[in-house]
Amino acid sequence: MQCSWKAVILLALASIAIQYTAIRTFTSKPFHLCPMPSPQNCGLGAQDTDPSFERGCEEYPYFIYNASRKTHILVLATTRSGSSFVGQLLNQHSDVFYLFEPLYHVQTALIPRLSHSRNTADRRVMLGASRDLLRSLYGCDLHFLESYIKPPPANHTTDKLFRRGASKALCSQPVCDAFGPGDANVEEGDCVKKCASLNMTLAAESCRERRHTAIKIVRVPEIGDLRALVEDPRLNLKVIQLVRDPRGILSSRIETFRDTYRLWRIWRATGRKPYNLDLTQLTMVCDDFLSSVSTGLSHPYWLKGKYMLVRYEDLARNPLQKTKEIYDYLNLPMDKNVVDWIQANTRGSSELSAKHKYGTVRDSAANAESWRLKLSFEMVDYTQTVCQKILNILGYKSVKSAEELKNMTLSLVQDKSFVPFS
Repeated sequence: MQCSWKAVILLALASIAIQYTAIRTFTSKPFHLCPMPSPQNCGLGAQDTDPSFERGCEEYPYFIYNASRKTHILVLATTRSGSSFVGQLLNQHSDVFYLFEPLYHVQTALIPRLSHSRNTADRRVMLGASRDLLRSLYGCDLHFLESYIKPPPANHTTDKLFRRGASKALCSQPVCDAFGPGDANVEEGDCVKKCASLNMTLAAESCRERRHTAIKIVRVPEIGDLRALVEDPRLNLKVIQLVRDPRGILSSRIETFRDTYRLWRIWRATGRKPYNLDLTQLTMVCDDFLSSVSTGLSHPYWLKGKYMLVRYEDLARNPLQKTKEIYDYLNLPMDKNVVDWIQANTRGSSELSAKHKYGTVRDSAANAESWRLKLSFEMVDYTQTVCQKILNILGYKSVKSAEELKNMTLSLVQDKSFVPFS
């Protein structure tokens, strides 16, 4: 019996939906929107809330815990845009609980082979699961995350949390006893080697002990996909959208994802564009940037006081100044740990940066436009053609010749101010 390709696709999507439904059904604390008669309830203690709110939320202590108006931070970015660097600027703060890419587990559990799919059904499944997980994580309910980790944690313990070592909170007490208060800058690899398997219950405890939660994501295309979270009055969510020159993103991905971007490397080496080159690897970045940035800069009411646009190049050239602006937007003090980390991690050599492609130690100023020495003019010219609109909006200059491209004395980043919408 033969099946049409449409039937096969429908069966695959049905399977994905069943997986997601099963995860939602069997998780120990399923997502639940508690009744909220008025937004003011999120800032009150239990004694002041409406009785119906108490009954609906009695199993969710977070809603009382957030009486202190805990600030939640979301770094919205794309791969190879400098998001690990921005995440670490928040991770260094002593009162921030930071998670690196928890949506990685959603993708690998639901649609591992369709991470870049434009199919509406695929996108809806991924975004629905992502929003539910983010809402739970901001409530310090890390057990919800266990539903997506493969293999499933045993007794709430796992060694499979993606990039666990990128979070200071998960490499320090009470989660890990291998390091003491004096171990200020624990390397990610050392954390993974010396800390025992991650106890998710202790991790949730660490989350609740800190006043702020920050999460970095690269698997949500645009700010509009997060509107339900931004508008949730209980979350007090602030979004930092990080952008980078698409030409720089392309260059970095070619160096880092060598198999996936093999045809781009062939184009760079031979000067001939392969006929079967997957151009969506570039155009999707520009289209998503354009949609998201256009929404953010149009200042819709639901983003008032909750959206800041940051160019990676500005952060690379003036890390201290730009980080202070970020912390001012978040209404958080920039403590000494953050300043010390910036000074230690923005003066590395380009050689060291190349050896640690997923790290954060680098000569940040030199790295900002280093792509100009790695891409051919033909590749740059094509990128400028398909991404011209977003390049103009973000203040990135185009080049008209190979000579202009390689002239590093002329910056291609215009001075442009993106003031947070307040």
